[in-house]
Amino acid sequence: MKKVYVYAAAFLLAACGSQTNQPAAVVSEEVATVATQPEAKPSLSFNNADFYDADGKFNQDKAKEAVLTLMKYYGYPILEDTKSKIWVSDYGTGRFTEVGLACIGMVNNPDDGYMLQDLFLLPGQMLPEHWHLKPEKYPAKMEGWYVRYGKSYIVGEGEDNQSQFAEVKVPAIHNKGEVTVHHVVPAEAGDFVPLTRVYSHHWQLAGPEGAILTEVANGHSDKDVRHLDPVANKTFLGL
Repeated sequence: MKKVYVYAAAFLLAACGSQTNQPAAVVSEEVATVATQPEAKPSLSFNNADFYDADGKFNQDKAKEAVLTLMKYYGYPILEDTKSKIWVSDYGTGRFTEVGLACIGMVNNPDDGYMLQDLFLLPGQMLPEHWHLKPEKYPAKMEGWYVRYGKSYIVGEGEDNQSQFAEVKVPAIHNKGEVTVHHVVPAEAGDFVPLTRVYSHHWQLAGPEGAILTEVANGHSDKDVRHLDPVANKTFLGL
């Protein structure tokens, strides 16, 4: 309906051109340009304090609400049971907006060698450095990530190029600001980035508007995940 109105207005202006002494073509282009400018999209912003109660306990429900906000921002499908399927963690840091993750697992079938889940990272949120050991019964996890919305800096083994990305900063709360791998791959919607090799360390940092990624792998075992940050290992495994 909006386009019909624009073209109609342009036609009327063209018909009146000889009376107004205005070039009809120029006027119609200006009208179309103004009318078709996209509306500014509101930015995403979250306050870390909102995810913790007065005693500092992580409020998972509030975290899930933030993930739903991220979903709505990008038009990710939200169904009646979506919220109940979201898994969230701050990795025991108390700084969910800086270090954390949310995910929805679709399937994990290591017997047949496939796994699929969606990952959700808030703006500037880090998925902490970790790697995967070999389970007793199955091969070690091999995985890759397809970015659906937003941008994620996927970091792993390879040439250290982190200095080329001033925006990629490790939060001080993560292992005292330290990581062991520094090869950054900036990935945007439509990009697929695989792990360089089995057992390799890796981490991610979301861009300023967060990121939603689909992770594919040959299976996943929580007990065989190891984090560089001892706080995360204690939270997950009691190590």
